[in-house]
Amino acid sequence: MAASTDMIADLLRPAVEALGLQLWGIEHLVRGHSSLLRIYIDSAEGITIDDCEKVSRQVSGILDVEDPLPGEYTLEVSSPGLDRPLFAFEQCSGFIGELVNLRLRTPIEGRRKFKGVLEKAENEIITMTVDGALQEIPWQQVDKANIAF
Repeated sequence: MAASTDMIADLLRPAVEALGLQLWGIEHLVRGHSSLLRIYIDSAEGITIDDCEKVSRQVSGILDVEDPLPGEYTLEVSSPGLDRPLFAFEQCSGFIGELVNLRLRTPIEGRRKFKGVLEKAENEIITMTVDGALQEIPWQQVDKANIAF
């Protein structure tokens, strides 16, 4: 059985932080018999190709030993980029006033996709202005969130 992205993040976070970087988030995309493990790293100074290479070397060794993913996978290390994905509710507070895209697990008022300005992130609730009106969305309903670029 494959490990969850949270378990993989817990496994890799100490190695990434030892390099002076932040583990921003992890995506695991299954593609038939193989998969893609994408690791997003960040730092206040920005991310360089050297940073990605260092993290890739460090985490490859850990993944080889711990073997949390079944079958073949491709490891990709990247910066979050301009359309930065948001993986945790705590990350939202740094982007108040920004335009965000949200995709929900289940519809709210018949909609699963929302694009609007992030107004507030408190008590696990995202408040955003969508189409001129305030919309409150519980974080646990968010399937995917990113900054709109």
